[in-house]
Amino acid sequence: MTWRWRLAQFFELWWWKNYLRNKKVVDYTAWKKAYWKNLLEPHLSLLHISPNTTIADFGCGPAGVFLFFKKQKITAIDPLLYQYEKSIPHFAKESHPNVTFVESTIEDYRAKEKYDVVFCMNAINHVHNIEKSYDVLCRQLNPNGYLVMSIDAHNFSFFKLLFRWIPGDILHPHQYDLKEYKQFLVKRKLTVLKTELTKKEFFFNHYLILAKLD
Repeated sequence: MTWRWRLAQFFELWWWKNYLRNKKVVDYTAWKKAYWKNLLEPHLSLLHISPNTTIADFGCGPAGVFLFFKKQKITAIDPLLYQYEKSIPHFAKESHPNVTFVESTIEDYRAKEKYDVVFCMNAINHVHNIEKSYDVLCRQLNPNGYLVMSIDAHNFSFFKLLFRWIPGDILHPHQYDLKEYKQFLVKRKLTVLKTELTKKEFFFNHYLILAKLD
């Protein structure tokens, strides 16, 4: 799995640089903020988000949910932060004074601080060790804390197994279906509160999952 993860990290950075190459910083930032607003705002009451809510944004990338939350104290974690800062002008730490940025993989993250809400948006199948990553996401939750994830889940068992054997989805070392993603949470004593289909495609459907620590 190590070689697949390293390859995925290389292409993750390449994808972002290529994707953002011709996008103006101001225009893209405004679009991404609107994207997060449309996706997350309907669920803020369920998550009991307030200005005092502490938030972690695991696998934040250069444009994570930290763009949307301006009043809350946020910790944003990603193993490629230095590379983003060096090569992507759309990512500027100084623009986010309420955010503490930590360069780390999810599974290697160590902190005494726990959070009221943990986000992991389109990142869990990018990790090196998925079991350890789920352990960290759940460990960093306060009692009765919420975990919010976005995932792309396989629609067909055949392609799921095929993509596990060959790098047909090079950015994602891990290949699972929706039931399996939920099981990762249930076995760690989280209750799945809501599952929302956000985008439907042939190989994968994209879902938003909201769960609470029991």
